[in-house]
Amino acid sequence: MSEQLPKFDVHHHIVPKEYVDALARIGITEVAGRPFPEWCVENMLELMDKYHIKTAITSISAPGVYFGDEGFTIELCRKCNEFSARLINDYPERLGAYAVLPLPNMNASLKELEYALDVLKLDGVALLSSVSGYYMGAPLYDELFDALNRRKAVVFMHPDVSPESDKSTLKLPPALVEFVLETTKAVSNLLFTGTIERCPDIRFILPHAGGTIPYLTLRLSLGQFWPGLQEYVPQGVLNYLKRFYYDTAISAAPYTLRSLQEVVDNSQILFASDYPFAPELATMATISGLESYDGFDDQALRSVFYDNANHLFPRFRQYD
Repeated sequence: MSEQLPKFDVHHHIVPKEYVDALARIGITEVAGRPFPEWCVENMLELMDKYHIKTAITSISAPGVYFGDEGFTIELCRKCNEFSARLINDYPERLGAYAVLPLPNMNASLKELEYALDVLKLDGVALLSSVSGYYMGAPLYDELFDALNRRKAVVFMHPDVSPESDKSTLKLPPALVEFVLETTKAVSNLLFTGTIERCPDIRFILPHAGGTIPYLTLRLSLGQFWPGLQEYVPQGVLNYLKRFYYDTAISAAPYTLRSLQEVVDNSQILFASDYPFAPELATMATISGLESYDGFDDQALRSVFYDNANHLFPRFRQYD
């Protein structure tokens, strides 16, 4: 049944040739231990049509755009955002985009935020869990989060491996284990620096069902009793976690979804594919996993597949 329901994908990557070529010129040819997947807009739309994905919000994935050279980062950000804007112009009913920002340069990031949202009219912002060793929530990012809060922006926070993770001797690819841990660390930092309390109007989307957040909710909540930390989470950790939206990329299984439903209402759960870094088989598995999950009735399934995201991104309602 669900394969026929319309879907709104909030986690759908683009891999422009210009981006891949720029990274190759500085010696970067893979992400989290894997080569960049082949990508073109025609194949993306073909997959969307096949699985009844009516709309996708696209983004540049890890490893992002910062590799030590701020000039390179600023230029690549602008190229990626303008590429995204051209895609939206060509397919306004099908595609949206999160802007990429040239962090850690704050002045450049604020300028790019204004250009991307006010001139290019992109739909939100994609941030990595950490940049240059600093997790989101670090004080050097305060000005950016304040600006995002004033705009009531949608912020999609994607994990990236830290330099320490790259040196790991674990056999599994970092994307399978390290990514979810990086999301968890970034969320904990946003909580216990007071960023979430200070910026209540940012609409955060966490990929992969929030990493390990649902499972670790109790442990995170203990932080509010730690000396010196309660002031950052005066409303209690669980109340803040309930504000986040959580996507279903590579997470549509009962043991994950049941834990997630203990934290948030179904209205905070969003369909996501993670294509093309997660291949077509993963899109099939996500759809099948959501369809077969006994914790969603028909209305909840429709909400997760489409309605919840359609509410979060009202620009697309004109095409309903």
